[in-house]
Amino acid sequence: MNLNNIKPAAGSTFNSKRIGRGQGTGKGGTSTKGHKGQKSRAGYSQKIGFEGGQMPLQRRLPKFGFKNVNRKEFRGVNLDTIQTLIENKSITGDITKEVLVANGIVSKNELVKIMGRGELKSAVSISADKFTKSAEELIAKAGGKAITL
Repeated sequence: MNLNNIKPAAGSTFNSKRIGRGQGTGKGGTSTKGHKGQKSRAGYSQKIGFEGGQMPLQRRLPKFGFKNVNRKEFRGVNLDTIQTLIENKSITGDITKEVLVANGIVSKNELVKIMGRGELKSAVSISADKFTKSAEELIAKAGGKAITL
């Protein structure tokens, strides 16, 4: 090790020049911001999607469709999924939202809709936020009850 190859520890020194500290520093005067204009001023920030005054893309494109702000999003659970849980003995007794959450079928804040795919062989009482007509018929046919919350 010699004096000519000693270096400071990584990250211990600040490498770039300080700007706006006088002409003698080489970065004074305009402070690397060019001359005049909006971008040279303090507090400048460009809006997202700004295209230099040209009409932005999101305003040039036509708008269509409708977004219902009051839309309710339901998580569909099919009868064959419920039947599989009953056969695996994961569910015993009545099926509620809490039971489905405990088995990892739905999360606790989701609205549940029971769908009619598959077949239900057990007579169980199922309570959920919504049922399809086919699901209600299949539950009744198996001897169970569909309880809407």
